[in-house]
Amino acid sequence: MKKLLVYALLAIWVFAGLGTQGVQAKGAQQYGEISFDHVSYLATEIGDRVAGTTGEELARDYIYQTFEQLGYQPEVQPFSFSGPNKNKIHSANVTAVKPGRSKHEIIIGAHYDTVNRVEGVDDNGSGVGVMLEVAEKIQNIDTPYTIRFIAFGAEETGLRGSNYYVSQMTKPEINHTKAMINLDSLAVGDMRYVHGNAGKKGWVRELALDISNELDIDLHVNPGLNPHYPKGTTGDWSDHAAFKEAGIPFTYFESTNWEIGAQDGYTQTREHGSIWHNPLKDNMAFIQSEFPGRMKEHLQSYSRILTELVQRVQPNSKGQYMPWLSKQ
Repeated sequence: MKKLLVYALLAIWVFAGLGTQGVQAKGAQQYGEISFDHVSYLATEIGDRVAGTTGEELARDYIYQTFEQLGYQPEVQPFSFSGPNKNKIHSANVTAVKPGRSKHEIIIGAHYDTVNRVEGVDDNGSGVGVMLEVAEKIQNIDTPYTIRFIAFGAEETGLRGSNYYVSQMTKPEINHTKAMINLDSLAVGDMRYVHGNAGKKGWVRELALDISNELDIDLHVNPGLNPHYPKGTTGDWSDHAAFKEAGIPFTYFESTNWEIGAQDGYTQTREHGSIWHNPLKDNMAFIQSEFPGRMKEHLQSYSRILTELVQRVQPNSKGQYMPWLSKQ
């Protein structure tokens, strides 16, 4: 019954809210508003999206249909893995490609599954919302490179979707992927962060910081208070990890607080500690009540930065990509 009801709601949403005129109207919205609408739908209309469940399947279909209504040609990449009881769990990634002037790619990814009994507003409806907003904002922009959007399934069960995606990449595809941008838990943390590789491979992080300064957005890096995570870097606990392992430069946006708790980014707020994975906290009612205005501000900030960032990289004569601080 729940599945039929949500499919009916999806049909109403597609034909009444996201027909051609609906997409155009949404494209005129202020930064963050599109993201907020997507987060609200995922959290309150679908609810928890545990890997292999109807909830995850409904979220997958919602993301697919959103890309489709925006004019993309999305694809589903199914995969399976063994559950804790040796049962087979089926999940999938959803991909959509924005062609650019070059076939070299930048990947923007966010996982859409949740843990059990959690609406997943922060973790990770927020990341999916920003990804879909950026897909809408840039759909008619002539970008210098191709942008591949990926909604990953089954992140919460061991980064399954991103690991599977990278495992299926050929060497030429890896070589043509110039960066992976990961969006995870953006809504609630005390501060907004951007992480990246150590050394020269951290150039996307530095570009994001330059853009945030221009836009007067307060974007931080991990200050390196915990010696296990040097300044500007982060741990391998989200969907960027497989790409990093493959040698692809990564950037990871998140909202948390690296200055409290164990100084490892897991304690997100001074007032209420961690929000993610908590069924009493990672829901729309709690977040809107306890952090009024924060989620919309965060979604707006990340959407603005990322929409600008994907236009700020230009290829040189060797097909390599270098950051530029102004668009051509």
